[in-house]
Amino acid sequence: MKFDLKNKTAIVTGGGSGIGRAISMTLASHGATVHIFELKTEVADEVVKEIEAMGGKALSHSCNVASQADVRNCVTAIGGKEAIDILINNAGIAHIGNVEKTAEEDFDRVYHVNVKGVYNCIHSVIPYMKEKGGVIINMASIAATVGINDRFAYSMSKGASLTMMYSVAKDYLSYGIRCNSISPARIHTPFVDGYLKNNFPDNSDEKFEELSRTQPIGRMGKPQEVADLALYLCSDEASFITGTDFPIDGGFIRLNGD
Repeated sequence: MKFDLKNKTAIVTGGGSGIGRAISMTLASHGATVHIFELKTEVADEVVKEIEAMGGKALSHSCNVASQADVRNCVTAIGGKEAIDILINNAGIAHIGNVEKTAEEDFDRVYHVNVKGVYNCIHSVIPYMKEKGGVIINMASIAATVGINDRFAYSMSKGASLTMMYSVAKDYLSYGIRCNSISPARIHTPFVDGYLKNNFPDNSDEKFEELSRTQPIGRMGKPQEVADLALYLCSDEASFITGTDFPIDGGFIRLNGD
């Protein structure tokens, strides 16, 4: 079977909703045992139930990725029982605002989750991967490579996720560890729906269409489309790929403009 992940163990941070949920379920549907790291375990527990209902294997872990102690404890509990083959650094938070509208506490909050969280997970997982190799995927963003209005702190954090990928791919190539990143444009997740409901309650449908048109292809991406790309990069079919960022953006990076 193509993209077979049987006997593989995967960690998906932020795997309880949105893109992370789609990735968790997709990896599990192809045979991986999926460990979901979530701050709110109730959402992770629901995904675990869905995976088990379709015959897959999954476990939830209460984990604040911004805490190295939390991450270390969770990773040690897993690594002491089985090899860790896949790490998906998906957990992240957003912030809207230019540099003037980004307070220090906002900047620190984004940094601790989106940057330090990625570092904490890689730092803890790498020793377990060095013996047999593995795959690491960082969830970056188009905001890592192009300018986006009012995304100062978020862009900073995703730029860090991208460049950490390059560094890890280079440093651990000889250990058989592949590291890549995925850079989505706007993906239709519950976060988008919540943003529209809270900020545009009177014209959310109109705003949804406006946001959809910012992608040249004319729509937002789907979480499953990102998950399918992640599945490929985690599989042996992608064994010749490392140190590469994969935009999944409906043409946003290359086709916007005149």
